[in-house]
Amino acid sequence: MDISIIRTIMMPLLGTSLGAAGVMFLHDRMDWRVEMGMNGFAAGVMVAASIWSLLIPSIDQSRSLGQWAFVPAVVGFWIGTFFMLFIDRIVPHIHGEQTEGMQGKHLNHSTMLMLAVTIHNIPEGMALGVVVAGWLSGNVTISEGNTVALALGLAIQNFPEGAIVSLPMHAAGMPRKKALGYGILSGVVEPVASVATIFLASSMIPLLPYFLSFAAGVMIYVVVEELIPGTINDVHSNIGVLAFAVGFTLMMVLEMTLG
Repeated sequence: MDISIIRTIMMPLLGTSLGAAGVMFLHDRMDWRVEMGMNGFAAGVMVAASIWSLLIPSIDQSRSLGQWAFVPAVVGFWIGTFFMLFIDRIVPHIHGEQTEGMQGKHLNHSTMLMLAVTIHNIPEGMALGVVVAGWLSGNVTISEGNTVALALGLAIQNFPEGAIVSLPMHAAGMPRKKALGYGILSGVVEPVASVATIFLASSMIPLLPYFLSFAAGVMIYVVVEELIPGTINDVHSNIGVLAFAVGFTLMMVLEMTLG
């Protein structure tokens, strides 16, 4: 596998690791302003990536269906949405507010939180794998810039998730280095899922439009369910809204220039 592909696939794990590293100098959680800004920025990036890197290519690749070219995009999108609904039914939610008040609580709560983040990282890794597979297949609607932009968005989104795992564990009594290790470990499944999906999607190229829209459904679900709530705070602030706008426009520019 080409080094540039490996580097792209590993970017989300880097974001998780950097977020988890916050446990080395923070005790309980990140500053709420930083958290809101990062959640908003990541949400904007992921919405734009879902449109330009996933849904539009899905429709473009289905032009042979004529007026029904939207069908693979709609079907795949709903499969991705229901898939994430199923995931949320069987594992705990991972909203950032769960990190509050964790000091002194049993580590089992933190372990469940780690499990939730880890399982949620699997479909996100699949989403990146689908785009990489589309690029490797020589599809003209998906470029290397698309894959890098999407990987960057996931890395930014994973930063607070890494902190969500490691900080509560340390607050509950776990040594900093061990909590850091668990935080990083929660993100390891993401590149693994990406690689597995690359091989799966590459062998099923005719179904690529469905894979792409499936990934879009996963991404939009994560934005609405996990990121947008993270931009809301008891103190009224426009940080999240402005960060979303910056992330969306930045990704739009990257998609148009790199794509």
